[in-house]
Amino acid sequence: MKHTIYLSAALLLAACSEPAVETPPAAEQMATASVSETERINAWFEEKNEEQLQFSPIQLTVLGRKELYDQIDDMSVAAAQEQLDWMAATVSELEQQFDSDALDFEAKTSYDLWVFQYEQARDNFEFNNQEYVFEQMGGVHSQLPVILMNYHQVESLSDMEAYISRIGGVARALGQQLEWAQNNAERGVRPPRYAYEFVRDASSGLTQGQPFDDAENDSAVWNDAKTKIDALVSAETIDAATAEDLRARARTALDNEFLPAYQELISWLDQDINNAPAEPVGVSTLPNGAAFYNQMLRSYTTTDLTADEIHQIGLDEVARLRAEMIAIKDAVEFDGDLSEFFQFVSTDEQFFYSNDDAGRQRYLDESTAFIDNMKALLPEYFGILPKADLVVKRVEPFREQDGAAAHYFGSSPDGSIPGTYYVHLSDMSANPITELEAVAYHEGLPGHHMQISIAQELEDVPKFRTQARFTAYSEGWGLYSEYLAKEIPGTYTDPYQDFGRLTGEIWRAIRLVVDTGLHAKGWTEQETIDYFMANSPEPYESIR
Repeated sequence: MKHTIYLSAALLLAACSEPAVETPPAAEQMATASVSETERINAWFEEKNEEQLQFSPIQLTVLGRKELYDQIDDMSVAAAQEQLDWMAATVSELEQQFDSDALDFEAKTSYDLWVFQYEQARDNFEFNNQEYVFEQMGGVHSQLPVILMNYHQVESLSDMEAYISRIGGVARALGQQLEWAQNNAERGVRPPRYAYEFVRDASSGLTQGQPFDDAENDSAVWNDAKTKIDALVSAETIDAATAEDLRARARTALDNEFLPAYQELISWLDQDINNAPAEPVGVSTLPNGAAFYNQMLRSYTTTDLTADEIHQIGLDEVARLRAEMIAIKDAVEFDGDLSEFFQFVSTDEQFFYSNDDAGRQRYLDESTAFIDNMKALLPEYFGILPKADLVVKRVEPFREQDGAAAHYFGSSPDGSIPGTYYVHLSDMSANPITELEAVAYHEGLPGHHMQISIAQELEDVPKFRTQARFTAYSEGWGLYSEYLAKEIPGTYTDPYQDFGRLTGEIWRAIRLVVDTGLHAKGWTEQETIDYFMANSPEPYESIR
């Protein structure tokens, strides 16, 4: 996008500074042909984007659309292969039907991105048997219920009927993913044992409470279903009898489809856990693991950097950031070396809110305050701002983990569903106040929410580009936004908050070192933990 801005500016300057020149007829014809080819390919992109969306009812819902509203994606290996074959066919069609040399800059960029996304998917799918289908960071077992609760909007009887149908759809998708995980396990590809435990705990959390047992509290999905039905009654969209029927149907779907699917997953996890590595090991120890890791590096970085090169970048960045941390330590006149300062900021009570509901609410309130302040400042620096709102929430109990990283769920393109900055607050000792400001900027404004929302709201590029996600770019922007905020007066007024910003940045640099160390250089888990703790004040719970 920067290249686009610079190119447009250069053309504008040229137009303003050069005298008018009569355009030769041949040039006029070429310009007309170029526009025609660009318009034609943009129409093709819209057509193919709509075709691709038919593979994913969930994506349609995330986009705020209600087509296929009663369905869940087919998440089988066969369905993944079918979509990949479709992508291959579109690339062949693209190359045969369009002259890339006749496209304008943006259309050529779209052309290249369409091909790149296919090639990336193709190369990744070669390693589909290497994947950890269920792991501690997530999976359909936790993500689908979150989408059902947060993105499936209910405004009518048919919307609620679709919701109930999707309860059964979650069960089918879970079964398909379980089969995928079982096949991979038979090939010797299993995540570490702790990942099994996290998945089991999250799955158990979703099946605790009513209607699954006699507990006083409701399970997460049941509570959400009842809330949405009650809202229809309050809006006088349905009557009491219809509401009772909907509750009965939702309960039946939960008891007869949702619960058995999760019980089957939990049962398999319990049976297979002893086959998983007791201690985390690098993926290079798995069948075809080295090739798999190299492909993941290419996929996530979109570069050809080797593991050794990435490792060295991390080492260099850690050295640079340690020097900046020492400067802040000296500025606050701390008497001790950097490791002692790490110990101070990671243990002193002044840097943590209380580990109770009051402390958790204060963390949410302070995060919201930083974001609100940034929202008021941004118009002075940016001409385009997101239309969608942003909310800060604690992660749902069934998927909350002590020390897990905060994350962002995107808004709908029309802004009807806000973006959500989620934070794990079960253990407040893993959420130091020093890092609160930087994390709010990273996940919210001017970070993920701003970048992703603006991308989704763009109207002058093909729709598929507004939804394209590249980790290196989105996380790169998130990290950059932490420093960008520092350039705006009124931020990081407390030097300890600025130290927290550096803590977050060195965390990323350390991960370059330890990820490549673990997966490509034979490091043990303990070596990665030791390196992390020697160079960061992050609590052990967050590192482990």
